[in-house]
Amino acid sequence: MKRYWSRLLALVLVVAIGLMGCSGSPDGLSGDYRQDTLTVLNTLRHTLELPDDSPEKATAQAQARQQINTFAARYQRDNSVTGLGSFTTMRTALNSLAGHYSSYPNRPVPKKLKDRLEMEFKQVEMSLQRGA
Repeated sequence: MKRYWSRLLALVLVVAIGLMGCSGSPDGLSGDYRQDTLTVLNTLRHTLELPDDSPEKATAQAQARQQINTFAARYQRDNSVTGLGSFTTMRTALNSLAGHYSSYPNRPVPKKLKDRLEMEFKQVEMSLQRGA
């Protein structure tokens, strides 16, 4: 009987830990493509708008890089979104910004790149509103 209770307790603990581990998303993304895209866009816009001498600039850039990596990892193999115009435009913008952060980590983002990113962000938002 004691063996039965110990196995039952072990099973209950495994199930509880498994469910708790799957309940939240530690990366800040919800799994809803539209909402996640808007979340990443807002984070990137906030990061790009910070002045170069801001003390939170490095933290914001690190968070932006983390969200870029998380977004790409979550959606690059999802066939339901890879064909969407909003996704391809978003990936272009993310790759541009991630490339700048990798190549020039201590330099500010050039105005030309900021302008292009803002244009691409607006295209993504319009595509999301249309459902594409």
